[in-house]
Amino acid sequence: MTEIFVPDGSWTFDSETLRVVPGGDRGVHELRKLLGELTIPLAAIGSVSFEPSRKGGSLQLRLRPGADPLSDVAAGRLTEPADPYRLAVPKDRAGAAAYLADEVRDCLAIERAPSTPTGSFLLPGPAVPISATAGDGTVSFDGHAVRLDWTMFAKAAKQEAGPQTLALEDLTGVEWAPQSGMNYGRLRFHLNGAAPARSPEEDPHCVSWGVQRYGGSTVLVAAAVLARLPRTPRRPAAPPALSQAPTPSDERETLLRRLADLENQDAVLRRLGELGELHRSGVLTEEEFSSAKQALLRRLNDG
Repeated sequence: MTEIFVPDGSWTFDSETLRVVPGGDRGVHELRKLLGELTIPLAAIGSVSFEPSRKGGSLQLRLRPGADPLSDVAAGRLTEPADPYRLAVPKDRAGAAAYLADEVRDCLAIERAPSTPTGSFLLPGPAVPISATAGDGTVSFDGHAVRLDWTMFAKAAKQEAGPQTLALEDLTGVEWAPQSGMNYGRLRFHLNGAAPARSPEEDPHCVSWGVQRYGGSTVLVAAAVLARLPRTPRRPAAPPALSQAPTPSDERETLLRRLADLENQDAVLRRLGELGELHRSGVLTEEEFSSAKQALLRRLNDG
């Protein structure tokens, strides 16, 4: 097991899952605290990197498209403090952070994990019931229906339309965007057969805000809804062909797979050597060294 604990939070990796826990410091963004602990399967991870800086750096996780409803609905528009898949690392823990990133990358390579879009969500999304208030309304979702109630800041079109209850089966999509420049932030719900959307301030199926950057926890509501919308299933894979004698192409593929297995074993042995260097130099504690070494040895035996 490889882990890192810093004021911004902790990441723990056991070669199958990455556990992400936000820190309790006042400087930790409220969105991350509300979202809480995340358990991310290796299959959901697209890439991971350690990005050094003068004061230390940051670990950055990027998930596969379609694996996580929050990543899909936010579409990269959460800045660093609000991003749950980023961990700010002080300078004295930079070596441990780089090592954890290498561990995850090695496991992705050994497992030949794809980075292509997934056919279904691999993370469940925020728990329900969930609600948020921002700008001109309050939005809540219980897993079955979305409820919109207007505040005193709502325009006349919304006040006249009154509270809205939107059944999940009637929704075709959900759209979220932060406030940017002169553009209002919005959480908008798309309905089957509904008229073209008006401006966010006048659309009764949309909560909008012009002051809060992220509109409180509206992005979490959007992710909770998206996680529960039906998704179009992927076409089933074609049935396997009838058995036949191996072709030169088949033999080449078999050879390449065997070479890849040897390279993976070399990668594990190389990581063991690097692990010892990090321990001797004091970057890794005795406990971190022992846990990471055992994980590597198990991986070598399993390979």
